[in-house]
Amino acid sequence: MFKINDNYLKLPGSYLFSTIGKKVAAFKEANPDKEVISLGIGDVTLPLAPAVIEAMHSAVDEMSRAETFRGYAPDLGYEFLRKAIAENDYRARGVEIELDEIFVSDGAKSDSGNIVDIFSQDNIIAVTDPVYPVYVDSNAMAGKTGEYLKEKECWSNVVYMPCVAENNFVPELPEKTPDIIYICCPNNPTGTALKREDLQRWVDFANEKKAVIIYDAAYEAYISEEDVPHSIYECDGAKTCAIEMRSFSKNAGFTGTRLGFTVVPKELTCQGTSLNSLWARRHGTKFNGAPYIIQRAGEAVYSEEGKAQTKEQIAYYMNNAKEIRSALTDMGYTVFGGVNAPYIWLRTPDGMKSWDFFDLLLEKASVVGTPGSGFGPSGEGYFRLTAFGSSENTRKALERIKKL
Repeated sequence: MFKINDNYLKLPGSYLFSTIGKKVAAFKEANPDKEVISLGIGDVTLPLAPAVIEAMHSAVDEMSRAETFRGYAPDLGYEFLRKAIAENDYRARGVEIELDEIFVSDGAKSDSGNIVDIFSQDNIIAVTDPVYPVYVDSNAMAGKTGEYLKEKECWSNVVYMPCVAENNFVPELPEKTPDIIYICCPNNPTGTALKREDLQRWVDFANEKKAVIIYDAAYEAYISEEDVPHSIYECDGAKTCAIEMRSFSKNAGFTGTRLGFTVVPKELTCQGTSLNSLWARRHGTKFNGAPYIIQRAGEAVYSEEGKAQTKEQIAYYMNNAKEIRSALTDMGYTVFGGVNAPYIWLRTPDGMKSWDFFDLLLEKASVVGTPGSGFGPSGEGYFRLTAFGSSENTRKALERIKKL
C-alpha cells in the first residue's frame, strides 16, 4: 500500500491566500451587487512595460523560424540574461557575482520553497515573525519544523524572531542558534527594511555560527532610503553565508509571466561541499528552465527603456503606498511600512483580532486586505494592505474605510 507525506497533514488549514480567496468568493456570490476592491494579495495591476512587450514579440517571431528557434534552455538560464543580471543588479553596486553563481528560475516563490531540498532534515530554521508563509510551510511539508502547536499557532522546531512596533520590526539575534535564517528585506508583510548596519550584524552572526541566510530581496527595487542595501552581498562576508533570491514579479510586473533568479556564491560551503554545486544539481534535475520568450523579456527590463519604464511603474505603486499611509494616519490608525516597500502594515483598531478586521472590511466596505495573524504569531493585531491596486481603486477603498 502506498503512503502519503503525512507532513502535509500537520499544516494548519489552507495556504493563507487560498483562504482569503475562498472568503472573498463566498462574499461575492452572496453580494453580487457589490464591487469588491482588493488591497490584499501582492499582485501587480499595471500592464507589462512597452520595452518588455516588444522583446516578447520579437522572441515569439524568433520561435517561428527554424534558424532562430530555441528548445530547452541552459540549466542556469540563458547567458544573455545572467550577464544583464550580473552587470545591473550587482556590478553596478560594487558587487562581483560570477555568471555560474546565478540560477534563472520561474520566480522567487518557487526557489524559496525548493531551496529546502539541499539542506538536511535536522537543520533548525529561524524566521522573522511575521513572515511570508512559504518559508515555514515549505519546511513543514519537508518535515523540518517539528509539530504544529495549535494553541500557540507556531511550530515546535522553528525559531521565531518577533518583529513588532516595539523593536521597530527589526529582528533581534536569537538566543537559540539556528542553522538556516530566513530574511526578507524589504519585508513582506511589514514593509520595513534593514539598515546596512543591521544587515551586517546578521551576516557577522551567520558566519560566526556557521549558519546560512536565505535572503529574499524580491522588493529591492522599491528601496528609497540610502542606508538600506539592495543586496545582502553589499555586506562584508556575505558570500560565505548567504543565498539571495530575486524576482521580476514586483519590479517589472512579471506575476503572470513568471521569472526570477537565485544567487548561490561558490564561496558558500558546508564541510567542504559547495552549496552552489548542490543547487546546480537540484536545478538541473528538477527544473527545465524559464521559457526563452520570458528570459528575453527579462533581459529587456535592464535596457535603458526598460529601466525607465519599470521605474515609472514602481513610482506609481509607491505613490499609492504614500496615499494609503497618509490617509490611514489621518483616520487615526497606527501605520508602518510604505517607504521601502509597497506594503502598509497597520495596527487593527481597538485591539481587534486581525481576521475580525478582515471580515469587517470585507462586509462593511467591500475591501480586501490580509490579516496579520496569517503571517505568524506576532502578526496578530496587525493588518496588511498592498499598494498594487490602481490609483482609482486605492482612493475608492480609502474612502470606504474612512466611513467605517
